[in-house]
Parts: sequence; structure tokens; C-alpha cells
Amino acid sequence: MRWRRVRDGSLWSRGRVPAGFAVVTAAVLLCHGLVPNAVLGLGSLLESFLPWLGLAVVVLLVLALLRRSALALVAALLPAAAWTYLFGATLLPAPEPDAADLVVVQHNVSDENTDPAGTARALADAGPDLIALQELVSPALGVYTETLAARYPYRAVRGTVGLWSKHPLTDVRPLDIKPRGLTREWNRGLRTVVRTPRAEIAVYVAHLPSVRVGAGGLAASLRDESAGLLGDAVAAERLRRVVLLGDLNGTVHDRALKPLTSRLEVARRGTALSFPASFPLARIDQVMARSATVGHIRTLPATGSDHLPVVARVRIE
Repeated sequence: MRWRRVRDGSLWSRGRVPAGFAVVTAAVLLCHGLVPNAVLGLGSLLESFLPWLGLAVVVLLVLALLRRSALALVAALLPAAAWTYLFGATLLPAPEPDAADLVVVQHNVSDENTDPAGTARALADAGPDLIALQELVSPALGVYTETLAARYPYRAVRGTVGLWSKHPLTDVRPLDIKPRGLTREWNRGLRTVVRTPRAEIAVYVAHLPSVRVGAGGLAASLRDESAGLLGDAVAAERLRRVVLLGDLNGTVHDRALKPLTSRLEVARRGTALSFPASFPLARIDQVMARSATVGHIRTLPATGSDHLPVVARVRIE
């Protein structure tokens, strides 16, 4: 009976609908840059959640098996291969740590955090060299400063962003990434030089404007403009080694962050979905570097914020 089914072609004729969906899914994965952004911001919206198309691959494989369709099964391998090509490296184990690695933590602590002291202790207990924070407001800022002071004697705060360091900081200055459309006081960026035993590193801490998803699609023009300004600042940086830590309100696949991802290396291993903390869907908290490698990125346990902290090892070249 099985042989007759194969000979009469039923295994290859059935399952055309899931096979069609599989081809479309593979095309979206590989050609997501062709999805227009001018209409409702669909391109950036898709790219923000692009890894989740892996769930569609699982569904297509299950449908192919249920339909006993060789056509659908072979077609489902196309998006599976595309997803593996794009995201497979994120599932690889972390490389062996090196004593010379710079360990960094990035965390939007939330201006509504009711336990800043507990948050600060949790971040410090991870043992990083650098801790970058966003949404620093009074009186919580004083609590973070006091709690971290013993282990992180060097700090720089400008506006609502700050950096705490085990290594000396020099040349601290605010970073102008304010979009022209904002008229209120807004200071969400700083640049400083961290003097590590191995090298001097220009460290940028930034918090790009939020995006909103509604009936009109993705509203991200302020974020996009601020990302461009930040990219220009990185491009003009004279120090060879650069590390960027920030809540960029975008994933590394989002074309809006191209001014940064085209100039800086991103983490190739680890997923570290950081937002929202209650059910993380995307990593919008980023660690990027130039003349350095972000070897692995992961999340830390939840704090009093709506973001999860992320920690990464940066290998200086």
C-alpha cells in the first residue's frame, strides 16, 4: 500500500497549502529587508520579532507529518534552513571565558522601580567590570550610587543614564542624541573613556526614544532619528576601541539600528530576550563593540524593572 502511494504521487501531491506557506516563510526570513517600512513601519515591526518565525517552522513541520506529505516536509526544510542560517549561532554554548574579558551589564532600571537597592545589589553580584543604567531619577539615583560605591568607585551620570566602573573614567561628557522633534529637557546619552589594565576604551551609554505599536502601525521616527545621531557619534569616535551599552528600543535585526550595527559588532551567541520582563519577547537592551568581540550575552534574573538586565563578555582585540 505504501509503495502504491509513492508511485501514484499522493505523498507529493498533498500538502500544497502548508508547502506554500513554508516557501513564503523562508522568503520572509531571507528577504525581510525588502518588506517596506514606509507603510505602517511594517519592516521594522517584522524585524523586531523575526526570530519568532522559528515557531512557524515548527508548526509547518508538524502539519507536514500530520498530512503525511513529502512535499510539505521538504518545503518546511527551507524556512528551517533559513532560520538556522540567521539565528542558529545564538543557540551555541558560550565560549570559554578569558581573564582579560571585560564583563559588562546593561540594564534599564525603570523610573518606577520600587527596590533600587535590591536591583543594584543584584547587578553587582554578577561581578561585572562595568554597569550601565538608564531611567535614573531622584531619589533612586542616590540609592544606586550609595549601594554601588564600595565595589564601583568610579561613576559617570549625565541626565538619566549612568555608568559605574571598577576602572578609572576620564573625559566624561554628555552625548547629544536628542531628536529635533522633542522640545522638553531630554538627556539620555553619555560618552566616557574607561582605562582598563589592557587598553583605553570609549564607552557610550544611551537610551533611545521608545516606540509605540498601534492602529497606525509602528511609530518609531524619534527612535530612528536618535539612532542615526548615535551612529554618527560612534563613527566620529577617535579611539579605536568602542563599547556601546544601552536600551536602544530596537533589536539588532531592525533596520532602524543600521547606523549602529553597520559600524559595531553585536553578540553572535546567546538570545538574552530582555523585554518585557514578565514575558520577554525581544532583546532591546544591547551590547555592541568596535575592535572588540561581544562573545556571549545572557539575561540576569528579574529586578524591580520592566526590563531584564543583560550581561555580556567583551573580548578586547
